[in-house]
Amino acid sequence: MNHISMEALSKWIDISCVKSTDTTKDVDQMITAAKSYGFICAFALPSMTPYLIQNLKGTCGTLIGGTVGFPSGCDTTDSKVFQARELLAMGCQEIDMVINIGQLKSNQLDLVFQDIKAVADICGTIPLKTILEVTLLTNEEIIKASKLAESAGASYIKTGTGWCKDPTMPEHIHIIRSSIHPNTKIKAAGGIRDLNTLLEMKQAGCDRFGISTASALTIMNEAAALKN
Repeated sequence: MNHISMEALSKWIDISCVKSTDTTKDVDQMITAAKSYGFICAFALPSMTPYLIQNLKGTCGTLIGGTVGFPSGCDTTDSKVFQARELLAMGCQEIDMVINIGQLKSNQLDLVFQDIKAVADICGTIPLKTILEVTLLTNEEIIKASKLAESAGASYIKTGTGWCKDPTMPEHIHIIRSSIHPNTKIKAAGGIRDLNTLLEMKQAGCDRFGISTASALTIMNEAAALKN
């Protein structure tokens, strides 16, 4: 850790308030953390996104992200396209979208592909991160979903929403990384609550991390302590 700067560490972290119980007070705390550390991107659920944009965008280098299909991924494709278009019009600079997990498990792979591609087409050059919810999938399903998302135009394969009780594990990152092109990035989310876990995921091949405000602050405090 000694060779990693605090600034570099913050640029790996997407800070988030994406629980249904998160209030404007929680979003305010996330905004304060983003301004303090310059995390790469900040995410709220759609109804809170205008508030997040109003109070954060342009105040620091942190980008604004939007969530599509949270948390199940089982919205219709038209609904996801509408959500993505609305969030982009608001000013979101990245989109995180949950894939249709039920269709994946039904082996309706063309439908999964078309669902992702429709949102990717709306995003254009805006980064799209496709969320697999890996703790609900078999290894074979993770591989299929990763390849589908990549071929449909996803910029990142993301492990989870953070809504599932089981955490993302390094093994999940290894499976995804072995399934996709080196230029396609990986974002881990779910259960990343300390610096050691983050660094282990980074070593496994992860590029970005979705982390709650409290855990992100814990990680930055741990990193600062190592510098002293």
